[in-house]
Amino acid sequence: MKIHTGEFRILSTSGILGYGFPEESFRRAIRRKPHIIGIDAGSTDPGPYYLGSGKSFTNRLFVKRDLRLILAAATRLGIPVVIGSAGGAGARPHLDWCRDIIYEVARENRLSFKMGVIATDISAGRVLRSLRAGDIQPLPFVPKLTPGAVRECSHIVAQVGVEPIIKALDRGCQIVLCGRCYDPAVFAALPIAMGYDPGLAMHMGKILECAAIAATPGSGADCAMGILNKDSFVLECPNPLRKFTRMSTAAHTLYEKSDPCHLPGPGGTINLENCSFTEVPGGRVEVRGSRFEKTPHYWIKLEGARRIGFRAVSIAGVRDPVMITQIDKILPAVRAQVLKLSHASNSGGRIIFHIYGKDGVMGALEPERRPGAHELGIIIEALGNTQEDADMLCSLTRSTLLHYGYPGRISTAGNLAMLFSPSDIGMDAVYEFTVYHLMKIHDPAGFPLAVERISGGRRLS
Repeated sequence: MKIHTGEFRILSTSGILGYGFPEESFRRAIRRKPHIIGIDAGSTDPGPYYLGSGKSFTNRLFVKRDLRLILAAATRLGIPVVIGSAGGAGARPHLDWCRDIIYEVARENRLSFKMGVIATDISAGRVLRSLRAGDIQPLPFVPKLTPGAVRECSHIVAQVGVEPIIKALDRGCQIVLCGRCYDPAVFAALPIAMGYDPGLAMHMGKILECAAIAATPGSGADCAMGILNKDSFVLECPNPLRKFTRMSTAAHTLYEKSDPCHLPGPGGTINLENCSFTEVPGGRVEVRGSRFEKTPHYWIKLEGARRIGFRAVSIAGVRDPVMITQIDKILPAVRAQVLKLSHASNSGGRIIFHIYGKDGVMGALEPERRPGAHELGIIIEALGNTQEDADMLCSLTRSTLLHYGYPGRISTAGNLAMLFSPSDIGMDAVYEFTVYHLMKIHDPAGFPLAVERISGGRRLS
């Protein structure tokens, strides 16, 4: 790959593919002639359901809208596009879902390009072999991995680094669609391959993966640009309503990280001990001093989810001050009565109350203890082995709480104001992360790469 020594411009369109971006911001960015367009398409933030079920948490229509604008501009300019964590969670169903949308956009707009599709799924057999070899270790606060947990996962993915993307770009792929991917790698892979400093490239990628969220006022639905030079990188917003500041840039560098100076990722750590942030004219910030330090062994994060049951919920409000003062006694009593009546606890059934207006966000971890509230929002969550079990538990809990008697009760018509009719909502399967561990690998680029040729919207190979 040709070594590049001048200014290297990278466009990040939005925080996640499908979040959208203003077309005027995008057009301004395109007029700056970026060398590459990068877009992160996924996250574990929405929880394990999407990985476990193989479904996307982004809307297909808006993913298609974003891709239509991105692919049309990229093919016109002749620049590459790198998409990471396709479909939200990056497993094979998500990868295929996003690839089908790309086919559709290419066909409707008669686009031609060479596309590399990188699958990052890891088989249970491979994980078990690594586990037996001692090449798996848990992340902090994560229990040790067991063979049973591995076998129960519906999908396991590896969060790959820059190497598979560089391999696809080396093969001449203009569009690179990647399964689960380390977010900064989407933006850092090409400049690293072209000789730019990996510490600067990875730090810039860490900020660009959320696009204009790192600006002020922040937004995940707007564009941002990174300009990489030999000794620094500069961040700017094509939207004049936003700007980067030292504070916003430094703050976003710490985003989702517990250590302010060391950001671990595949194969190494971004070291920010000597990093500096300087505001420059035009609402821009220049960053210097970032370093990438390789680890002795190459570790990647694995993510896997298993189904643990089914869920149903009911949403209600409470405004009786007498009931509110006794709510900590009433809800456990209702739970005990329902579980005894239904025998659900014998089959693993669970009832959880989420009380908004009283520790609804953080639950038992809530540090603020302020007495008194004039109303509460209660979400009844019921878990069962089947959807039928969950529906039954939810219905019985809702009706029991609705008419539960407590000292000082005045109204016997009902304790709850139900938000919806029907009042109970079946929510399908429930998943949990059971694989959230590091695995040592020997070939960081050794993930399957399928190269496809699209001509005028027709797939040739």
